[in-house]
Amino acid sequence: MRVHAVTVCPDRVDVVVGIDEEGITRTATAPDVPERALRLLPDLEKHFCHNGSGRTFAEEIRDTEVPHLFEHVVMEIMAQAGSPRSLKGETSWDFRRDGKGVFRVSVEYDDDLVCLGSIKLANQVMGYLLDGGEVPDVEAETGRLRELRSRARAS
Repeated sequence: MRVHAVTVCPDRVDVVVGIDEEGITRTATAPDVPERALRLLPDLEKHFCHNGSGRTFAEEIRDTEVPHLFEHVVMEIMAQAGSPRSLKGETSWDFRRDGKGVFRVSVEYDDDLVCLGSIKLANQVMGYLLDGGEVPDVEAETGRLRELRSRARAS
């Protein structure tokens, strides 16, 4: 998965991501991905998810598009950094318009810098989950994002 573009809007950040059709495109094709995601971010299991099947995210994570998992990872990191859990995200795609494997992830924010930092960290988390890279120190990084939020509010 690669982040192609990030656009900060007044109420949300839009992220264009691409997935390699020859790699992991759905979590069901790599059963260790959901397990590792839940070990690293256990509160993902509590996420609410609007989907056509009415499944919870705890069920959805076992067979969903990789960019949809990325959306929830971003939202969880933001929550750990102090953003309200009521913020929403959305993953969509139109392969005819954007090309095969291109997804659009939108996330609401209460602090644009925390959101951008969360996207960066979520990209590292996805690298770990999909490619077996180094395990990101989510706790330390979300601590930095909380500090950033505190400094911005104090100014």
